[in-house]
Amino acid sequence: MAEPLILALDQGTTSTRAILFDAKGRALAEAGRPLEQFYPADGWVEHDAEEIFRTSVEVLAEAIAKAGKQASDITAIGVTNQRETVVIWDKATGEPIHRAIVWQDRRTAQTCDQLRRAGREARVTEVTGLLLDPYFSGTKVAWLLGEVAGARARAQAGELMMGTMDTWVIWKLTGGKVHATDATNASRTLLFDIKRQAWSQEMLDLLDVPAAILPQVLDCADDYGTTEPGLFGAAIPIRGVAGDQQAALMGQGCIQPGEMKATYGTGCFMLVNTGETRAVSHAKLLTTVAARVAGRTTYALEGSIFIAGAALQWVNEGLGVDGGGAAVEAIAQTARGDHGVVMVPAFTGLGAPWWDADARGAIFGMTRDTGLAEIAQAAMDACALQTRDLIEAMRADAPDAFGPSTELRIDGGMSRSAWFSQRLADLTGIGVGRATYQETTALGAALFAGLGAGVYADVEAAAAARPPTEPYAAKLDGHGREAAYARWLDAVARVRTNG
Repeated sequence: MAEPLILALDQGTTSTRAILFDAKGRALAEAGRPLEQFYPADGWVEHDAEEIFRTSVEVLAEAIAKAGKQASDITAIGVTNQRETVVIWDKATGEPIHRAIVWQDRRTAQTCDQLRRAGREARVTEVTGLLLDPYFSGTKVAWLLGEVAGARARAQAGELMMGTMDTWVIWKLTGGKVHATDATNASRTLLFDIKRQAWSQEMLDLLDVPAAILPQVLDCADDYGTTEPGLFGAAIPIRGVAGDQQAALMGQGCIQPGEMKATYGTGCFMLVNTGETRAVSHAKLLTTVAARVAGRTTYALEGSIFIAGAALQWVNEGLGVDGGGAAVEAIAQTARGDHGVVMVPAFTGLGAPWWDADARGAIFGMTRDTGLAEIAQAAMDACALQTRDLIEAMRADAPDAFGPSTELRIDGGMSRSAWFSQRLADLTGIGVGRATYQETTALGAALFAGLGAGVYADVEAAAAARPPTEPYAAKLDGHGREAAYARWLDAVARVRTNG
């Protein structure tokens, strides 16, 4: 028999990419296309859903061709996507009624504020695990139904369909035969009961969204139909779906309680697997579905850091350091020992666990000897210290998920730095495992598809197919680490407006 080949579609915010993997998790070929962003008003962000589908077909076909393969050689496709971005389309024609509204879009902030003032957030969190925020899909759907002429009546009549980008692309790839999403994407909509694992009529009523437009919710490893034969020359089974951060959790092999990953980009997304326990957060972390396989649901706590790599970008642009993050790191390594400089990069407020939208950035502890090196190191340290904030919040919310061998698995731009990886271990006090293959999101989608196609016998076998991580153990003594964290907490207290 030919070796199984799994094709991952990674539909992101700024690009659409495809990577072909073998059963050992090795990348054989890849292709990508940039994605245009539209900004029709302040705080509004949109995508052209038709462009997303078109580029999806293009990159899938290109990856197959680059590997010298045919569609008939592909065992399965796995799909991962930018979460919360949503589109509504006409069931009969397949035409979107409006451009897709992107997860970053803030147009429904007033709706969320009104619901919060009405005392609805506690119940929303209890049912969905989420907060009332424009980030999530539900209020975007409500806006589309209310603002596009006749949309709500057409939705009630069963003439429209909605979906996040996984649902949209799968519906198009299958020629309109499959209208489905997976449990991880459903758990990001504000419309899904994460305990019952079903759409919540209570949340649908709250946002005035007709149930008729919703997709079926399947497992992450499941039968999502097959692509239309005419698209690639043969029908290819679609057997796996997960939202991007949950796919990365799988791609990092975080399948047991206490296993966690952090992805460092402009900001940072961090998730800890809590197993079948749906942890309740007291720090306003999100409770979300980590995965659902063979009907078994596992959960995760999720926290986000608004500014991670963006702090290094500020050093580049604001302080005139050319050469990107690598140049910032090189300067940071020359800083004086125990210089005491702390940067709180609250350029857009503070995220979890502080949740202070009005906080603003500041630098503390400067003396006459402070120079660019100390500020550059403080910017990098801020990413590690914010990570510790999340670790402490997660440990308090789910103490049973943490043990003495807890390791933080990292990927994304900053994780490419061995120096930062070591600094992260030093300032958090836990082991760090740096991904040796960075495309963990696409890999996770492929692993789920491999599960759905029977390539892997179980979740453990799928996770074992990922490349190994490079370990980093803390070298900084406990006194130095706690002193650095105390300085950080003092600095955060100084910039907070709600504490």
